[in-house]
Amino acid sequence: MQSSTRIRSAVVAALLGLLAVLTGPGSASAADPAAPTGTTVGDLTGFAADGAVYRLTAGPAKARVSFVSEETFRIELAPDGTFQDPAGDAIVLPQGSAPRTRWKERGDRYELSTRSVTLRVYKSPLRFALYRADGSQVWSEAKGLSWDAEQTTQTLARGADEQFYGAGMQNGRGNTSHRGKTVEVGVDYNWDDGGHPNSVPFYLSSAGYGVFRNTFAPGTYAFNDPVTTSEREQRFDAYYFAGDSAKDVIGQYTQLTGKPFLPPVYGMEIGDADCYLHNANRGERHTLDALEVADGYLDNDMPNGWMLVNDGYGCGYENLAETAQGLQDRGMQAGLWTEDGIDKLADQVEAGQRVAKLDVAWVGDGYKFALDGCKDAYQGIEDNSDARGFTYAPESWAGAQRCGVQWSGDQYGTWEYIRWQIPTYAGATMSGLAYTTGDVDGIFGGSAKTYTRDLQWKMFLGTTMTMDGWAAADKQPFRYGEPYTSINRDYLKLKESLLPYQYSYAHEATKTGVGMVRPLVLEYPDDPKAATDAAKYEFMSGEDFLVAPVYEDSTERDGIYLPKGTWTDYWTGRTYQGPVTLDDYSAPLDTLPLFVRAGASVPMWPGIRSYQDRTATSPLAWDIYPQGRSSFTLYEDDGVTREHRDGAYATQTADVRAPARGSGDVTVDIGASKGKFSGKQTTRPYEFTVHTGSEPSAVKLKGKLPRLTSAAAYAKAKQGWWYDRDDRGGVVKIKTASLSTGKKFSLKLENTSAVGGRDAAATATVSAPQGQETGAGAPGTVAVDVTAGKADVTDAVLALDVPKGWQATPAAPVKRIPAGTTRRVEVKVTPAKDARIGEARITALARYRSAGESRTAAQRLAVSVMPAPPSGETWASDMEWLNETNGYGPAERDRSNGESGAADGNPITLAGKVYEKGIGTHADSDIEVYLGGRCSTFTADAGIDDEIDGYGEVAFSVEADGKVLWTSPKVTGASDAVPVDVALDGARHVRLKVTDTNDSKTGDHGDWGAARFTCS
Repeated sequence: MQSSTRIRSAVVAALLGLLAVLTGPGSASAADPAAPTGTTVGDLTGFAADGAVYRLTAGPAKARVSFVSEETFRIELAPDGTFQDPAGDAIVLPQGSAPRTRWKERGDRYELSTRSVTLRVYKSPLRFALYRADGSQVWSEAKGLSWDAEQTTQTLARGADEQFYGAGMQNGRGNTSHRGKTVEVGVDYNWDDGGHPNSVPFYLSSAGYGVFRNTFAPGTYAFNDPVTTSEREQRFDAYYFAGDSAKDVIGQYTQLTGKPFLPPVYGMEIGDADCYLHNANRGERHTLDALEVADGYLDNDMPNGWMLVNDGYGCGYENLAETAQGLQDRGMQAGLWTEDGIDKLADQVEAGQRVAKLDVAWVGDGYKFALDGCKDAYQGIEDNSDARGFTYAPESWAGAQRCGVQWSGDQYGTWEYIRWQIPTYAGATMSGLAYTTGDVDGIFGGSAKTYTRDLQWKMFLGTTMTMDGWAAADKQPFRYGEPYTSINRDYLKLKESLLPYQYSYAHEATKTGVGMVRPLVLEYPDDPKAATDAAKYEFMSGEDFLVAPVYEDSTERDGIYLPKGTWTDYWTGRTYQGPVTLDDYSAPLDTLPLFVRAGASVPMWPGIRSYQDRTATSPLAWDIYPQGRSSFTLYEDDGVTREHRDGAYATQTADVRAPARGSGDVTVDIGASKGKFSGKQTTRPYEFTVHTGSEPSAVKLKGKLPRLTSAAAYAKAKQGWWYDRDDRGGVVKIKTASLSTGKKFSLKLENTSAVGGRDAAATATVSAPQGQETGAGAPGTVAVDVTAGKADVTDAVLALDVPKGWQATPAAPVKRIPAGTTRRVEVKVTPAKDARIGEARITALARYRSAGESRTAAQRLAVSVMPAPPSGETWASDMEWLNETNGYGPAERDRSNGESGAADGNPITLAGKVYEKGIGTHADSDIEVYLGGRCSTFTADAGIDDEIDGYGEVAFSVEADGKVLWTSPKVTGASDAVPVDVALDGARHVRLKVTDTNDSKTGDHGDWGAARFTCS
């Protein structure tokens, strides 16, 4: 973990032109809703000093300045002269002794100073400005504090290139600058894009300061010129923080309001929520039925840390102690949803509850009730067990970071849901919220694809859960069948293996206030693009992983921005030199675009399903990307109790020395584990994967380690090393015998290289054209492009790693590919006769020589397996659908959409006519079929089903191979059916779409009556 860096205002000047044209939720309007009106404070008429507290009078108004630390102070204003403090000690924690301060009068002002900052108090009129000890200005009021009957406002001058972040969880926003925008801070119960659940009255500036309004009142922050921040109350109360970096400011803010809590390890595993008693959507069940679902995780070899067993309105519980014990026997913990309050929490915790999910149904008016609920539930778990408090909160406030996970609420599982959630959680970190998350694929709707894509990237959040019982079908990660189950399992297990890394950042947050999930600007403040839309849909998970989720139904990802430095593709080992923007990144369904920073040393637990699988002899693995000097400190404790608060924990540091680039030795120094805790390993074996890209001549650990020659030999050996040239561009794999954790040791790889190889520029790359198709059981070809780097490629052999049951005939070797040129190679491929229709992932491996070395380049690519094309007259409802998305529940074959379940619709009826065949949908709907160029026309009657009784408003369209062939006029529930007769002209892919046209999807049951293709 590296030291923090400052968000420098000079480099974000590039934002100005871009932000001027931004629109959408949160954009500033022409009429500034926070523009101050009413009374502005007048001239200073009185001044008194009392240690670190200064009292000011301006006519009937009184102000007070109180210094908390060298860089933190508080300003209060009472317009009527009577100070009030409705927040009391609910948010701000005791801060210890105040710093030494001094004051000086200088004609037009007083100067109140610590060793670090000086607050200027101008006399006429009363106005504040903050300066650093070196005389540089931090901020300055453009006018004095003002108030009217509704609100109290501060007005600050805005710097020419000053950027702003924070305000808590702002859905769809937050990891890019708020400059030029207005954000609301307060309860709105809007859990969609543009909402602001879990607001925090705190913001920070690239000028090196932050402001926290100590209140429970709602506010409006307009980051225009000037900046106006208002709270709807008749008082002003704000704390100010001056720091050298954004991380420093976040640290000061969380020093004041509380550092983030440290979750139990099971809290960082995925959780599962449903109602198991009197579930209106699933029929009569019992709480003990949760154990059958828990068994589903075990039977499918999937991690799961905890289960909420009563997550549904009107859902109680029974047999709690037996249920909790059953979950614990399965390596999980029991949680309860506190719909009705927390009065029974003590008994519930004693019965085995270890997770409390709070709810808006009982938090009452105002955020203090919600914050108290978070604190009380957290404390209730700790008062009645030896466990750590662990809560989820859908609406909270400043200070809630010390007691709970902030959850973004109930949403629909869609591609849009994935898109806007990406900036939401990274942005919330800028307000000290270390754990923010949303349900995997939402609570409503969803699909196998959106579930899989959403789960992938949420494994790089600290916490997350999946919620069942509200959508048409349950949403456990094993419900969708293959290939989704296997992909979900792989990512769930990847998170398990990364728990040492993520848990170390969880501990760091308790010291610094900075969460693991971060906007790029927090780590790369000098990068002019890091705070812009160029990086809006990606984030850092710790300092080492850059995550760029796929948020469209696509096997490509465009616009991946990699900042300065060397970045390694986690899946292929390909290296990139930033700053660079990647388009057309190949991302089959099982591939999350994921990049690792050069210099990373990532601690891992290999091969586990649950943290409880770890034993006294389990290995600790280090995944190392060597470049220059780097270090990572692993944090360990027992993972579940509170003994770490009394010092029962240990740390161990990995220091790596490697060339800045190119050839040289790589040394890994593993320090002694310092500290003790229950269950600490006194000895353990170690494993290392060192991404060099070049084979070392030897690996030494107190002498030379045995050199192994194959994967099989490596698997059998108790210690030794093997260079796997085919694994991610070339990886040195090392294992040791069990070593004392109390002693340091040094591992040396001789005559190897930094990440990327001895000559990274000479590395070849592999890519493939998009949209390649093949048929089940039918011979075909897959085209792959091999591009040489700065040196010629010779003796290139291309192989394809294909799914089980497929056949791939190796292509003829390519003798030479000149430097900088591309050679296309076609490989004969025959899918299995029973190959699943749809996307299949193939990995292309090119083994070659370049610049005197044998290397391997790899690329994952998606190939579509098509069904047999139709012939003759074919009903659309009888065909295999390549893709199907629907606005509510599944699209139905030969029935209307009905309700949220499958096959629950009625006979399709349009304007009184009943259709035996057709498709029933709910807008927005998109159904794709494969015609293979065999069909000439598509015919149907399109309309809104009579079951809606006149409601709804939609438009129908037919698209072929990316072109719109036909669009209907607006169709309402009272319209006649619209005849559809579209010439297809040899189209290969056709999509039937139904789209909402009035921003209200109520009643949008669009039918394709008698939908039929005429084919040869």
